[in-house]
Amino acid sequence: MKLPRRQFLHLAAGAAAMPAVSRFAWAQAYPTRPVRIIVGFAAGGTTDILARLIGQWLSERLGQPFIIENRPGAGTNMGTETVVRAPPDGYTLLLVPTAPALNATLYGKLNFDFIRDITPVAGLGREPIVMLVNSSVPATTVPEFIAYAKANPGKVSMASGGNGTPAHVSGEMFKMMAGVDMVHVPYRGAAPALTDLLAGQVQVYFGPLVASIEHIKVGRLRALAVTTATRSAALPDIPTVADFVPGYEASNWYGVGAPKNTPGEIVDKLNKEINAGLFDPKIKARLAELGATVIPGSPSDFGKLIADETEKWGKVIRAANIKAE
Repeated sequence: MKLPRRQFLHLAAGAAAMPAVSRFAWAQAYPTRPVRIIVGFAAGGTTDILARLIGQWLSERLGQPFIIENRPGAGTNMGTETVVRAPPDGYTLLLVPTAPALNATLYGKLNFDFIRDITPVAGLGREPIVMLVNSSVPATTVPEFIAYAKANPGKVSMASGGNGTPAHVSGEMFKMMAGVDMVHVPYRGAAPALTDLLAGQVQVYFGPLVASIEHIKVGRLRALAVTTATRSAALPDIPTVADFVPGYEASNWYGVGAPKNTPGEIVDKLNKEINAGLFDPKIKARLAELGATVIPGSPSDFGKLIADETEKWGKVIRAANIKAE
């Protein structure tokens, strides 16, 4: 039977639209079962806290459990690879910290390309890093510290939580931009680095705000500056490094990613709900307690942040010849 042209075109158009309608309906129904959020660190740190905070929000909003799964190892690479290899169906997500932007250059060979293999979903927050000195260091400002370091080349010890960590690369960028020579002393984690700074075994440390703020408030450590482009609400009287070293900026940042080829409808749904969470007073207050500010935006906004940070830190890592431990 030969169909009239108009009827044929109507049926053809309907058939062509079916996959799009089907995908939309699938996204509308998502999620229909529990979702995993992979965290590349052990439980208890800022990354884990943020994952549990946003996971609880998404569970309440979308009606399915968002389960946090800690996969520490290889500087978050193990957790990232778990998500890269997962089906792109929205049921395995990644809590993205700063580390992958560093690891892209820090590690000579990875089994994935983060920018290619992870789809950005949404940004969560930025956390300042604080330039800290032991109270015995004869400097109360960044210019005084620079003068002290230049007067004592190679004698000032700079702690970090390990090679290639945000604390390390932030310090190396400061060395380059301020023109000072300091000796890097890597520790196996932020806690022992902070302990030795308190004891005066090292003189300076670019450390996360949340771990050091109480020491700053009681005077055990001296905060010379925060590394973000603007002052931190948690330490409003402390200037930025950029006030004295123009163009300097460093921070820890966090967001959510998914395997590449995750349907756009699902990415957009997650982005919408996460952004709603970032404006929730309870979540904003908890982030403020961690010293972080929210970074709402589109998936492409978060993707640009990842790309820009990967390029910036790649230059620092190559210039300082930093290698993974």
